[in-house]
Amino acid sequence: MGVIHIDHSGDPRVDDFRDLSTADRRPDRPGGRGLVIAEGTVVVARLLASRYPVRALLGVSRRFAELAGDLAGFEDVPQYVASAETMADVVGFHLNRGILAVADRPAPLTVSEVTGGTGPIAVLEGVGDHENLGALFRNAAALGVGGVLLGPGCSDPLYRRSVRVSMGHVLRVPFGHLADWPGGLHDLRARGFTVAAFTPRPGSIPLPALREHAPGRVALLFGAEGPGLTETALAAADHAVRIPMPAGVDSLNIATAAAVAFYELARGG
Repeated sequence: MGVIHIDHSGDPRVDDFRDLSTADRRPDRPGGRGLVIAEGTVVVARLLASRYPVRALLGVSRRFAELAGDLAGFEDVPQYVASAETMADVVGFHLNRGILAVADRPAPLTVSEVTGGTGPIAVLEGVGDHENLGALFRNAAALGVGGVLLGPGCSDPLYRRSVRVSMGHVLRVPFGHLADWPGGLHDLRARGFTVAAFTPRPGSIPLPALREHAPGRVALLFGAEGPGLTETALAAADHAVRIPMPAGVDSLNIATAAAVAFYELARGG
């Protein structure tokens, strides 16, 4: 194992990286093999430091040199070195970041594992955009959110685009699924959380006042951009919360709204 030089794109040893631009064959899609794919030295380094079992790496020699310290202890993992042209032929496009890594998915985390830390958690309903989801995970990592729980209609955080936009933080922030909806929200309340649903509707609590109503751990509930949370989810929450905005502006991008909420709770302690 270790360093292996690849001279032609048809080499079957790099099939895990093949055809990343072909939607129905991509290895990170349900029709593929369900692999986790990291792009670029920063994200690959976070994958190497995560709980995800790394299968192989593919990149140009310069990028492997940049990751030499992170690769210590991974001598048994194949490290396929190729030219930029060969790599582009394998993946289906020119990859400016110069290196990829693939990993298997470990067993999913339970709700208890996701909520077992400290700080607030985020709960999502219907967040189907991969880039929004990745950006939300990056914000969660930066602003002290303890975990993310996914309700119905959410995209897979481990799709390649989500992993890339999150800068690899989706591999660090614990996440799991709430299979029972909205019953899982009642379960969070039993675990000591106050469930705060974000909505622009009049009568909602302004975000700066949330701590007056929820001094303990908070589960911040966000819906899809556009339709927002369903009435079922809103009815299951303890409080409806809004981010104060000038007249004529009724909402923010979901990742931006979440970042504002995360920061406010972090600032308020």
